[in-house]
Amino acid sequence: MAKTNLPIMIGTRYSRAKRRNGFISFISAISTLGVAIGVWVLISVISIMNGFGNELRGSILDVAPHVTITGQGNRLQDWQSLTKIVDSHPDVLGRAPYIYAQGLITLSGAVTGSLVKGVLPSEEVKVSSIASSMDVGSFDLLQKGKYNVVLGRGLAAKIGATVGDKVTLISPQGQSTPAGLMPRLRRFTVAGVFGGIGPDEFDKSLAYIHMADAAKLYKTEGSVSGLRVKLKDPDLAREVTAQLAGDLNYRFYVDNWTTQHKSFFRALEVERRMVFITLFLIVFIAAFNIVSTLIMVVTDKRADIAILRTLGLSPAKVMGIFFVQGATSGILGTLVGAIAGVLTALNLANIIAFIEGLVGYELLPASVYIVTDFPAELRWDDVWVIVSVSITISMLATLYPAWRASKTEPAEALRYE
Repeated sequence: MAKTNLPIMIGTRYSRAKRRNGFISFISAISTLGVAIGVWVLISVISIMNGFGNELRGSILDVAPHVTITGQGNRLQDWQSLTKIVDSHPDVLGRAPYIYAQGLITLSGAVTGSLVKGVLPSEEVKVSSIASSMDVGSFDLLQKGKYNVVLGRGLAAKIGATVGDKVTLISPQGQSTPAGLMPRLRRFTVAGVFGGIGPDEFDKSLAYIHMADAAKLYKTEGSVSGLRVKLKDPDLAREVTAQLAGDLNYRFYVDNWTTQHKSFFRALEVERRMVFITLFLIVFIAAFNIVSTLIMVVTDKRADIAILRTLGLSPAKVMGIFFVQGATSGILGTLVGAIAGVLTALNLANIIAFIEGLVGYELLPASVYIVTDFPAELRWDDVWVIVSVSITISMLATLYPAWRASKTEPAEALRYE
C-alpha cells in the first residue's frame, strides 16, 4: 500500500517544499495564479454574458410575440374561430388579435415614419406588458371610435408630442377622390406615452391604436393581420408552433420568435462562444507555465530522481511523482479561480455599485444602453465545464515534463554529483 501511494506522497511533498532555486518557486506561483485568474475571469464573463442575453431576450419578448398565427398575404379572416383551438393548448397563456401596418405621423410640421399596431386593449394586456410600461396616460383610453393613440417615448420625442396633442396619422394606401389618388389620413389624440419596453427601436417607432380604428384607416375589411399568442415558457415556442400548426390543419402560417429574431440570437451565441474560446487562452498560457516550471524542477531534481531510481523506483512511478506535482498546481489554481468566479457572479451587482461609487459615474448609462446594469446568471453547467477543461489542460501539460523525468539515467545524473 505504501508503494502504491509513493508517487502521490513525494509529488505533494515536492509541491510544498521550499526550493533552493527561488526562480522556480516564483514561476510555479505564477502558473498557479495564471490558472486561477483564467478560470475566475472566464466564469465571471460567461455569467455576465448569460445575464445580458437573458435581459435582451426578455426585453424583446416584452414586445415581440412568442407565436404568431396569420393567413395568406398576412391577413387573417374570422380570427374568432381560432381562439377556441388556441386557448385549449396547455402551454398558451393568452392570445390577442392585431392589425400591423406602417404610416407617417405628423405634428406641427414634424414628420416621422411609424409602425402602427391596432389592438384590443382588453386582449393585448394578456400577451404584452405595454399597459404596465406607460410613462403618462393610460392604455385603456384606446377605445373604439375615439381615435386615440399611444406613442412610444422615442417616437413622441421625435415629433414633440405630449398627452392631449392632436397628431395626424397618414396611411400609405391611397383613396380615389375627384382630385385624383390621395393618401388616407386621420387625426388622433395622444392618450399616452410608453417607454422602457423592448430595445430602443421599439420606443422610437411603435404607435398603438384601437383595432377598430385601424381597420377603418387601413380598410382591412373585417380581417386582421394575425393572432398573437403568449406562452407559459417562451423556450417551448418551436414545439408549440408545430403543435398549433397541426391543430389548425396547416391552413394558417404559424411562426415564433426564434425564427423572427434568429439572426440576433445566433449572433449572441456566436459571440458567447468566441469569448469563451478567447478567455480560455489565459488557461492555456498558464498551462505552458506549468510545463516550464516542471521542466526546471526535473532539472533541479535530477540527483533525487537518480537516487530514487537506484532504490528501485520504476520510471512509471517517477513519472507519477511529477504528474502529481504539476496536477496539484493546476487543480489548486482551478479551484481558487472557480471559487472567486462564483463569488463574483453571485455578488456582481454589489461589486459594480462599489466601482461606480468609486469612479463617480455610471458604467452603463440608460441614455446609451438598452441594459443599464450588469446582470449575471451563474449556470452551474458552465462552471463544471470550465473547471473540468481547466483541470484536464493542466494535467495534459504535466505529461511531457513527467515523461522527461522518467527517462533520467541514474548513472548519468550522479556522475558529477
